[in-house]
Amino acid sequence: MSEPVDGERIQKVLAGAGVASRREVDRWLQSGRLAVNGRVATPGDRLSGGEKLTLDGKPLALPKQARSAPRVLLYYKPEGEVCTRSDPQGRPTIFDRLPPAGQGRWITVGRLDVNTSGLLLLTTDGNLANRLMHPSWQVEREYAVRVLGEVPATAIQRLLEGVALDDGPARFLSLVEAGGSGANHWYHVVIGEGRKREVRRLWEAVGVRVSRLIRVRFGPLALPPDMRTGDCRELRRNEFAALYRAVDLKMPAAAAPPVPRKTLSQKGGKGSPRRRK
Repeated sequence: MSEPVDGERIQKVLAGAGVASRREVDRWLQSGRLAVNGRVATPGDRLSGGEKLTLDGKPLALPKQARSAPRVLLYYKPEGEVCTRSDPQGRPTIFDRLPPAGQGRWITVGRLDVNTSGLLLLTTDGNLANRLMHPSWQVEREYAVRVLGEVPATAIQRLLEGVALDDGPARFLSLVEAGGSGANHWYHVVIGEGRKREVRRLWEAVGVRVSRLIRVRFGPLALPPDMRTGDCRELRRNEFAALYRAVDLKMPAAAAPPVPRKTLSQKGGKGSPRRRK
């Protein structure tokens, strides 16, 4: 089959249709899992419409309306849940609680490890997910961190100036004390990219043990004070617009219809420290 030259790159089409983020599509392409009209797809392939796509040999249908009406869901992830769709160890996943995505599917905007709770975004817009996760956009993530013991001033200085991790240097953009009692001390920290376990690894690099970690903000969106662990809700129009502005994307006209203030689920536990005023 000759490659069409008048279409859009396959990564952009699948991400725009809410099938997966561009990063995930790239992984499918690199592992040879994706095919176009029976031929193994390559990163440079373009789609002009009408092609038959398969993933792992199974038909891959593109939702027709996903582009015109993307959705973004805010979820208060509890500890103990994983961010994969299934888990070999049988642990609960975030997708056990989420409402159906309708057309398209939920794409997780970054992940939180099993022992971390807090704000998690999911969307059916793969292009939005890609920008929010890409390091070049430096979308801030803020965490409330509880550590054990006193943290020396020299360690705090190192965390702000930068320390060497296995995957390169990293640092906190800001680090502010947030109270505590006894052996427990709370801090609020901000990072500009979402490497795997980055916050925990930064503290470990200066010899400090993290006993609790909660994400309280992602870009312009803070964890709502009226939400409990296990709650989820659609973004409101002003929140939706702020998220698109944060990564210089035009918000689709049909996006984010008004939704009731009530959260979509009420399976929660006790509240947690919130973002500082």
